[in-house]
Amino acid sequence: MPVLAGGLDAVPVLEIDPILDDRGTRIIVCCGSGGVGKTTTAAALGVRAAERGRRVVVLTIDPARRLAQSMGIDALDNTPRKVDGVKGPDGGELHAMMLDMKRTFDEIVEAHAEPARARAILENPFYQSLSAGFAGTQEYMAMEKLGQLRARDEWDLIVVDTPPSRSALDFLDAPKRLGSFLDGKFIKLLMAPAKVGGRAGMKFLNVGMSMMTGTLGKLLGGQFLGDVQTFVAAMDTMFGGFRTRADATYRLLQAPGTAFLVVAAPERDALREAAYFVERLAAEGMPLAGLVLNRVHGTGAGRLSAERARAAAENLDQGRIVDQAAGNAGLRGVPAPSSEPSHPATAADSPARPPAAPEAAPTADVSEEHSSEEPSSKDTDPDIARLTAGLLRLHAERMRVLAREQRTRDRFTALHPEVPVTEVAALPGDVHDLAGLRAIGERLSSPRDRS
Repeated sequence: MPVLAGGLDAVPVLEIDPILDDRGTRIIVCCGSGGVGKTTTAAALGVRAAERGRRVVVLTIDPARRLAQSMGIDALDNTPRKVDGVKGPDGGELHAMMLDMKRTFDEIVEAHAEPARARAILENPFYQSLSAGFAGTQEYMAMEKLGQLRARDEWDLIVVDTPPSRSALDFLDAPKRLGSFLDGKFIKLLMAPAKVGGRAGMKFLNVGMSMMTGTLGKLLGGQFLGDVQTFVAAMDTMFGGFRTRADATYRLLQAPGTAFLVVAAPERDALREAAYFVERLAAEGMPLAGLVLNRVHGTGAGRLSAERARAAAENLDQGRIVDQAAGNAGLRGVPAPSSEPSHPATAADSPARPPAAPEAAPTADVSEEHSSEEPSSKDTDPDIARLTAGLLRLHAERMRVLAREQRTRDRFTALHPEVPVTEVAALPGDVHDLAGLRAIGERLSSPRDRS
């Protein structure tokens, strides 16, 4: 397996296309903390896989509707919709959907209860609060929907965009947590207050309900007890199924046909969350494909350090003499640093491209002798000097960002050198159409030559 050069020479490259082309890969789960580009990554993978011949459905849990807009769809709902404009060989096509938590819960009831009982459950106030307001329901229903899609066998690849949870680990915990909550012990807990009755029963109920959300707490009272009894009587044959399906979905996530992609930005908190997730996946025996390091900044002038760019800008501001010959950045009378910090290229780099900033700024190596005819910044148009100084300062700031991102990334790779990594260059704007998704897919699948 190839490895990235520079500061990543010991880290294997995450190669996306072999994962997408492998017909044995049936599920790709994009996970990570919020705001790191999971939804865009999932959509880009779906587009690329479909155009390489896979029948793909992308399941998103992002309520911001960016996925629908980027795919040219007015809105997404709980039913997969075909995306026009995406077609691949061998019947490759793309569908997309957005999880409707309550509707998925309703579908479970409708599928596992006879019509009269299903209607009684769906109309029950206790059920309506549970299906809409119980902590962890969204994550659990995402797993239920994944199981439903996989059972239909209509698509040969499912790409899952995990919920924007406070912690990415909630996605793995939810099936077991909610499945345990809805097993036989939960039924006994709900039935006990009605059997005990009176204030003692209410006290017992309050203790048992302390784990529920404030929405359910508002329903406490005599009517609530009646709703609980009705709900339990109608659901008592279904609770075991929640636990069974949760276990089945968990095993599906552990199967060889599943690939987890941890998505992160080159920021401390995002990579800390990514490290926790990598460790948890390993502990649970789940197949990790690698890390997608998103929104990585780059430069075409990596040889010009922040220190030299800043010094050149100050030189222009103060009207000091500079050399204009081509070469490494340096100032007359200003000693150049003995060494530059290493800034490995990012996904946006083009190694053969000459550094832009040194050409724009009149900088060069220190010279022992200087011709009296050499111009100073006083001989330069003031507007050009100010513009050049401003560009040099922007470059200095960019180099500081690169150094910070490199340090943050290197801390992760030092802890997890076995995890394959690919870096995706930060784009100048948001992705809002299929062309943008294709561009992201290309960057995901084509690690640049960093030697």
